[in-house]
Amino acid sequence: MLIVVYILVGVFIAFMGMQYLMVLRSKKNKGKHVEQVGGKLGRMMTMGERAMVYFYSPSCRACKYQTPIIDRLISDGHKIQKVDISRDMTTARKFGVMATPTTVVIKGNQIVEFLVGAKTEDKLRRYLN
Repeated sequence: MLIVVYILVGVFIAFMGMQYLMVLRSKKNKGKHVEQVGGKLGRMMTMGERAMVYFYSPSCRACKYQTPIIDRLISDGHKIQKVDISRDMTTARKFGVMATPTTVVIKGNQIVEFLVGAKTEDKLRRYLN
């Protein structure tokens, strides 16, 4: 019985360690220059204004919480581009996305902020302003 507890604790610690390392690796993307992408996102980046790119996946549980918040912000007139990584993994790779949901604040082709995981509406609004 004690071995089962040790195994469960080990798995939990390994999982939390991987999450922590993923966040640390993601923070390295801050300040990174992103090569030009096509479509609406590419046009938005060319304008050079501060904007947000939201990477999600239809199978992601946290995305089911985050996506309605992003949709509200878009309907309020904020410059946000949604990218479904199951349909456009190339763009996700260019930005260095490793997990969903990931929200990236950009100014032109430069990453200003790189947020991994679901965020509150208030926090997202602060990054947009």
